[in-house]
Amino acid sequence: MSAKKEQSENTWQGDFIQLMEQLSEPTRQPYPEVGSTTKELIYTENKLQLFRYNALDIKQKRTPILITYALVNRPYIVDLEPERSLVMRLLEKGYPVYLVDWGYPDSTDCFTSLNDYINGYLYRCIQQVKRDSKRKKIDLLGICQGGVFSLCYSALHPGDVRKLATLVTPVDFHTGNNTLSHWANEVDTALLNNHAGNVSGQLISQLFKTIKPFQINREKFRKIEPLLTKKGGLDTFLRMEKWLNDNPDLAGLAAQEFVVNFYQQNRLHQQTLSIGGAVVDMTKIKSPVLNLYATKDHIVPASSTRALGQHIKPALYQEHALHGGHIGAFISLKTQRDLINRLNEWLA
Repeated sequence: MSAKKEQSENTWQGDFIQLMEQLSEPTRQPYPEVGSTTKELIYTENKLQLFRYNALDIKQKRTPILITYALVNRPYIVDLEPERSLVMRLLEKGYPVYLVDWGYPDSTDCFTSLNDYINGYLYRCIQQVKRDSKRKKIDLLGICQGGVFSLCYSALHPGDVRKLATLVTPVDFHTGNNTLSHWANEVDTALLNNHAGNVSGQLISQLFKTIKPFQINREKFRKIEPLLTKKGGLDTFLRMEKWLNDNPDLAGLAAQEFVVNFYQQNRLHQQTLSIGGAVVDMTKIKSPVLNLYATKDHIVPASSTRALGQHIKPALYQEHALHGGHIGAFISLKTQRDLINRLNEWLA
């Protein structure tokens, strides 16, 4: 082994040992709290929960925002910690904020379809938000796969949505630089299901890690010193680790439909997608659309996201670049300020 490589190995081992020592302190809790912004449960159905966050003591905006996230990860990433909470930043601007939590599917959900999620669960959540807020229309903020669901919903039920914001949301699943799409295009979906008839969340998590294996599996444990010296740095690291390893299983039928219709056949972009017997025609979206994409996104490349501009009427469409990765686009302190300022300006 060369001297340079040996020094690198020793540095990595030293950093890792230092991290383990910090985590082994008797007075330290294994994980700090996540999703701590005060909220109320206003609707439940099966595993799904719909929350309304408590408003701050400031003048309130009229139209509520409903946040929809992906099925494969937990939605508390939008409220990871007070300083990095997208939810809190919206509350500070006076927006009534609601959040869909899809829950943890089990064997009883293996035949739940995309139609059940979009025309069932999401539809009923939106109707509940409308009743709770006493508004005829709401604003939707869809993130990643939640943005795909929001696009489909807005095309199928345009009368419910005042404004639609999509964040790191794939539209064209066949762009040349989409590593995840290249993998999914070859997969036999029948082989993904576990004994419960669902797709293991841990399996999907491992897939994401293989896209950037060195950075995600090893590099993040280097240079531990800044985490230990920066106030709250280690807590942020642990919160992210909790979220990264908290992966619900995916309902088997819905997962299969999503892989085949979106990743393999690119039906959303090709305008050949049907949900519940109705064609999802994005040209029928009547609300203004703000498409927010990340410039360093390795999960959903900017080219995949920006394809949305081909489907929305120019008078209704705006897009904005966020200088970060797939998650950093909304939890990075610097990028989050840009995101909130742009959203606030657009939603007014």
